[in-house]
Amino acid sequence: APVPQVGTNLTDLRLPRRVTLRELGGCMAPIWPSYYRECSALVFVVDAASPTQVSASCIQLLSVLSAAPLAAVPVLLLFNKIDLPCYMTLAEMKSLFRTQDIVSCATQPITMLETSARDGTGLPDVLQWLRTTLGDPR
Repeated sequence: APVPQVGTNLTDLRLPRRVTLRELGGCMAPIWPSYYRECSALVFVVDAASPTQVSASCIQLLSVLSAAPLAAVPVLLLFNKIDLPCYMTLAEMKSLFRTQDIVSCATQPITMLETSARDGTGLPDVLQWLRTTLGDPR
């Protein structure tokens, strides 16, 4: 099984405008705020195959959403690993996460998608969200 992200990775994407993604694992949460000011879009990834992590992920998400520098930054909430047999459906995750309450209280626009990084499900939607959100110059 893939291990959780540890440390920080930088990845450049062309959408076609070049954007840099900074990947920060959950164990890096204490230093997340040091990157908020340079953030123009936020992708928050939740392991949909790990119900035991839901409460911790939800608390981290609420902390991120309440951070002043991110008050207007668009958020993409990804429920990942839907290729695994034990994954929870989007409806189950939305219920457990109380996403309706989170979305209604958040100052940011929040989009939710299901993905599988392993088999590529949902990744075109993620790229489209990034293109739309980060505004490709045409």
